[in-house]
Amino acid sequence: MTVAFVFPGQGSQTVAMGKALAETFPVARQVFDEIDSALGEKLTAIMWEGPAEILTLTENAQPALMAVSLAAMRVLESEAGVDLKRDAAFVAGHSLGEYSALAAAGSFTLADAARLLRIRGRAMQQAVPVGAGAMAALLGLEFEPAAAIAAEAAQGQVCQAANDNGGGQVVVSGDKAAVERAVEIAKAKGAKRAMMLPVSAPFHCALMQPAADAMAEALHAVTVQSPVVPLVANVLAFAITEPAAIVHNLVAQVTGTVRWRESVAFMAAQGVTTFYEVGAGKVLSGLVKRIADGATGIPVGTPEDVAAFKAAAAR
Repeated sequence: MTVAFVFPGQGSQTVAMGKALAETFPVARQVFDEIDSALGEKLTAIMWEGPAEILTLTENAQPALMAVSLAAMRVLESEAGVDLKRDAAFVAGHSLGEYSALAAAGSFTLADAARLLRIRGRAMQQAVPVGAGAMAALLGLEFEPAAAIAAEAAQGQVCQAANDNGGGQVVVSGDKAAVERAVEIAKAKGAKRAMMLPVSAPFHCALMQPAADAMAEALHAVTVQSPVVPLVANVLAFAITEPAAIVHNLVAQVTGTVRWRESVAFMAAQGVTTFYEVGAGKVLSGLVKRIADGATGIPVGTPEDVAAFKAAAAR
């Protein structure tokens, strides 16, 4: 069994995520305390008590999701004896999850990852005035037709394929009017569904360039180590380990397409059959099954998940 550990992105957040981990495992509690300390505020209070609309703010959701992923990873290490260097072929993460993957693999400290994601979330939110940008999901279309629809809808504005999630799910992003045109064109061209998404900014498109500039500055101010296991980068869909390449591609990722379908396909082609989704929710586990024939996606984000992981490892 060849294994990859993958880390979820925005949209997987829920109020109370990670709370049971913290109450059950002291090592998880330490992770949350360290992230609160790094940010100089009680992010955990927002995570565990809400309200949901405050947790969903990009500047909170991004470090919060990373916190749950790293807490779950530390529990797997301490309770189940997981050693990424020994046990994993690759790590990968969906958008902000790439930072979680890199922190898990030792490229970033927990504190640096939390601060970088706070900067990233804030910069992405501020790059475009609220209401000026939008994102939409086009379902039942493969990537190339969806990208062509985005290009047709642009009409001098920005409209790009932002996420190639796999399983016939492509997200487009850009100026609101252009994205609305893309929805109508997609419906006319046979999409099963095409719908606007309840997001606060148009992520992963050219409108995010101010946020990319902010991340270039922030990333060059921190020390980045080589990960103990190769990272399959979002914008490349293949594996890298060189710190300079990691930084370059994290900056490119802010305005570039999250090539998740190709990333999973790359790992599967290298022999990965089991994808452990470490953190909140099970979005990536569902996508894995639709992308790679015969591959298994297994979420690990609760004490029950950890117990199941240990039981499976003991067999």
